[in-house]
Amino acid sequence: MATQEQVMEIWPEINWISDTDLREKTLATWLLGFERSPMTPQDLTEIPFTLHVEGCTVTFMEHKRLVVHLAKMSAEKIDEFMGKAMPVDVDTLIAGAILADVGKLLEYEKVDGQCVQSRRGKYLRHPFTGVGLAQECGVPDAVCHIIATHAGEGNLVKRTAEAFIVHHTDFMTYEPLVKGLTF
Repeated sequence: MATQEQVMEIWPEINWISDTDLREKTLATWLLGFERSPMTPQDLTEIPFTLHVEGCTVTFMEHKRLVVHLAKMSAEKIDEFMGKAMPVDVDTLIAGAILADVGKLLEYEKVDGQCVQSRRGKYLRHPFTGVGLAQECGVPDAVCHIIATHAGEGNLVKRTAEAFIVHHTDFMTYEPLVKGLTF
């Protein structure tokens, strides 16, 4: 089981959430995920961020933190150039970006030192288990919406501005590795 200090060490961006209650619920969701997972915070600094790219060298935490940073920077530029037309709730955005893949704690496991999809993960992908963990911790629906819609499953519903930002920052750093043109 992970400690609060261990989670904050891998997720210093949690401190970017200005709403104290939302910050605590975001942290609590990660703690609950680790409580129910065979994974450790250290594992997330070593395992690949996706199982869909053979030999992927980008770690889970490298990718996830990149998504959070890109999402925050996107929100800043959206506010600068079109903030009145498309206001972005930055706390909701950051919490959603941080929690988007918390369900992978239940979708993944290590077998013989290799990260693989767990039995549960074969039934329920991380957007579903992530929303379950977040709801259990009292995370607001607007943030759960981001978790639920950040992946392909979200293509079937309308997304909020915050959910679009997280979806696109996630996929722009994933799809080129999976579907990109190679020479």
